Amino acid sequence: MVEAPDVARYRRPGQFIMLRVDEYGERIPLTIADVDRETGTITLYYQIVGKTTEKMSLLGDGEYIKDIAGPLGHPTEIKNYGTAVCVGGGIGVAPIYPIASALRAEGNRVIGIIGARTRELVILEREMKEVCDELIVCTDDGSHGRKAFVTDALSDIMEAERVDVVVAIGPVPMMRAVSEQTRPEGIRTLVSLNSIMVDGTGMCGGCRVTVNEEKRFTCVDGPEFDGHQVDFDELMTRLNTYCEEEAQSTQEHRCRLEGGRH
Repeated sequence: MVEAPDVARYRRPGQFIMLRVDEYGERIPLTIADVDRETGTITLYYQIVGKTTEKMSLLGDGEYIKDIAGPLGHPTEIKNYGTAVCVGGGIGVAPIYPIASALRAEGNRVIGIIGARTRELVILEREMKEVCDELIVCTDDGSHGRKAFVTDALSDIMEAERVDVVVAIGPVPMMRAVSEQTRPEGIRTLVSLNSIMVDGTGMCGGCRVTVNEEKRFTCVDGPEFDGHQVDFDELMTRLNTYCEEEAQSTQEHRCRLEGGRH
């Protein structure tokens, strides 16, 4: 939870912030999972995957983050579709939660599907139950909920009843699989693209994606796009562009931490 009253005041479901943990840190995008306008705080969820998120994990209560810019990006289009299925994979459950809540408030029947590799990685289950008419929990190893992929649960729902819209947020392979699953039925499917972002304003071009054969910037044109129109092959290539550099930076950071403990 981070104190950011201006962000809390204006944030809408689907929007994100750009965060810099310290003066020399990179800027990373994080979707705003929840807000408390009375206290002026926003809730962020992250998974430790690199140097910045590892630095964040070392911060304690009352410590400072260098800066936050936001809310950024277009909010999710919330209206009464009918039956909406909200699919969250891993840390993607954090951004799917406020969307599911807003869709339910708009009068939709909301079915939630959340998945993770194992029980320990399942997040926001209680909160999702509160905003969904029905919630299905899946784990790859069967340690909690149903032993299945989220696409298995979605397939069962599509066979049992009419689905009017699907929102899927999580790992790119998962969003791609969901989009291909709904394509034959022509079900509107929105995905939130976690591609490389540097400045969050569209000036760097680092988050270019191809949607409907046109170049778009995830940060200013998205982050949500029609999953049936996204070039996922290109997206995967772009996401892997700086893997070696990110791994090297993370290793150097850990070496400095280890050196400081002796």
